[in-house]
Amino acid sequence: MKKWTVRMLALLAAMSLCACEDDEWDEEAEEPEVTTEPVETKEEPEDKEPAAKKEHESDLATRLSVNRSSGKMTIDRKSLGSKRMGSNGDWTILVYLCGTNLESGGGGMATMDMQEMLDGTEGGNIRYVVQTGGTEDWDNDIVDPSKLERFVLENGEVSEAWSGKITSMGQESTLEDFLSWSLSEYPAEHMGLIFWDHGSGSINGVCFDELYDDDSLSLRDIDTALNAVSDKLTAPFDFIGFDACLMGTLEAANVLAPYASYMYGSEEIEPGYGWDYQAMGEHISGGGADGASMGKVVCDSFYDMCEEIDSEDQATLSVIDLEAIDDVLTSFNDFSKDIFEAGNDAASLASMIRGIESADNFGGNNKSEGYTNMVDLAGLVNACSDYSSNAKSVISALNKAVVYQIHGRDHKNAGGLSLYYPLSIQGSNEMGMFADVCVSPYYLSFVDRQGQGSVGNYSSYDDSSWFDDDDEWYWGEEDEDDSYWDYIDSFEQTGESSLITFDVEPTLDDEGDFWFALDEDGLYYAADVYAYVYQLSEDGEDAIELGETYDINADWDEGIFCDNFDGYWLSLSDGQNLATYIVDVTDEYIVYTSPIRLNGEETNLRLRQFYDGSIVVDGTWDGIDESGMAARDIYKLQNGDVITPLYYAFELEGDDEEFFYHGNDFTVKGALQIEYNFMDDGDYLYAFCIDDVYGDYYLTDFEMFNVTDGEVSFYED
Repeated sequence: MKKWTVRMLALLAAMSLCACEDDEWDEEAEEPEVTTEPVETKEEPEDKEPAAKKEHESDLATRLSVNRSSGKMTIDRKSLGSKRMGSNGDWTILVYLCGTNLESGGGGMATMDMQEMLDGTEGGNIRYVVQTGGTEDWDNDIVDPSKLERFVLENGEVSEAWSGKITSMGQESTLEDFLSWSLSEYPAEHMGLIFWDHGSGSINGVCFDELYDDDSLSLRDIDTALNAVSDKLTAPFDFIGFDACLMGTLEAANVLAPYASYMYGSEEIEPGYGWDYQAMGEHISGGGADGASMGKVVCDSFYDMCEEIDSEDQATLSVIDLEAIDDVLTSFNDFSKDIFEAGNDAASLASMIRGIESADNFGGNNKSEGYTNMVDLAGLVNACSDYSSNAKSVISALNKAVVYQIHGRDHKNAGGLSLYYPLSIQGSNEMGMFADVCVSPYYLSFVDRQGQGSVGNYSSYDDSSWFDDDDEWYWGEEDEDDSYWDYIDSFEQTGESSLITFDVEPTLDDEGDFWFALDEDGLYYAADVYAYVYQLSEDGEDAIELGETYDINADWDEGIFCDNFDGYWLSLSDGQNLATYIVDVTDEYIVYTSPIRLNGEETNLRLRQFYDGSIVVDGTWDGIDESGMAARDIYKLQNGDVITPLYYAFELEGDDEEFFYHGNDFTVKGALQIEYNFMDDGDYLYAFCIDDVYGDYYLTDFEMFNVTDGEVSFYED
């Protein structure tokens, strides 16, 4: 595998003219003339303001309906027929290439993948039709960032086939125009469609246009655009795939089911290098390729590329048989009805929430990196299996739908599809978008009831809001009450949840152990128990948060919890403790993230601590930004990089408002060494944190402890 890092597209069109035996570009070669087929007058872009999205169409290609009396789901989908759009085994793969900072940020990753596409067409039988846009600059001299352009890559040659006015790649009409034009101009026996860029999961979608304030394609936008051109499709696409993070979701599979035979998507973040397009082309040139076999090639070659850049541990990618997804949906609806009804009992609800929060999840989902709120479907179902006789049916249907997948050791038990679950409530806008794509009214009610609980409405939840006067729920209907979810915006984490109540208040016992016991109600409402450790500033006025620890002896049956802190902490080799937050716990190691500045820019240090004591630094990851977009690349640290540890902090006698506290600069020399040593002698603070099932938490009063000569002891009150 080779990824070109030179500025190459200026010579892409010359590739068929240059015989380069050593695989290097002949920079002396004359640049060929680019062939064009102008469709409209080229214009300079207007002011870069976010384009307004049109309202969703009512005649969607999918109709899910649930009768409230029976609880059963019926599914109707538009049929596209089975007549192929061409013959002779030819393939056309449409690539919606939204460059964003993956291209303009210096990596030129879209340019690299276009070269792979071109390399893969030399064997014939395949063409890539690529729309470019969405980035401030291209790492080549052919693609113009001030225009939307379309290129055809075929038989080792590239030509510009269309150029037009710049518009947002996150606007459904831009996608619709590209699809309509491509299907008319370049039909083939086998058709594929790829969305290339950043992804964010089921809520904010994919293809974030950095020219238009990170405007993105939602799942509904994609659905509307595909439905608008469905009359041009005489058969479904062989596949629709996302070369983007976090898009291997149940909600996405439901949207794409009418339009494709297979979906390719990753539950987890993807490295910026993405898929191996040359391997795809070579597979097609070998003959006999179909959507299933192509999916296996995409998965395997993607994993190979991840191994080459040491990113295979977190890798996931799945091939979903969309003809089998309806069985997943109907069984999941039955399962959701069960857990919604079981959740009327506070103890059962708490048990389910604890299980879901321990299930495999993807992206950030922590204080330092942000929240994607994407959870493994199989993990969620298994977490609630004691409360539904339909759990096994969901897992069976899921296993049939996921016909192939790869996953690294971070996600050994990943089921192949994720779904939205609000690990952290992010506001009414997010919840409204979730309601727009949620595949079951009972799952929607399960989530909404927790939202209602977050603002104090704990009892007598009524799920009738989602059903019409005939007791029917329909997926895809416009929500006439846009203000329904506004109540979420009044939610505020207090740190003093009234639902967390005690049989024994947090206290020190005669042996110096810090512990507490929840009463029956408190145990019902407790979702998680962990602890925060704080270091005192030199003047003793600020509490500097070192992060969270699960070094707790927990008896969930009796509701008794006691500290088990041993005084060890992760630090840089200069002795600076890192603020660490848990990303994942596996049977081999714990994955941590730590907020830092890297060369002056805020980011997060990812590392994993193995149970044998060894520590591996993965690199740095920027996390989830305000638009919901997930960073793709985990940056590998280099000699000379400067790390500055960051910490959340607050004044002990102040108003509890958090601020960033920074440590000292540390220059990387060689492989970064993280140590797990006993903390420096001194006084520290410790507090239990008890999350409730509705998103609030209870932070106990601080207890001061002392570290001296390898001994940890709490001060007596």
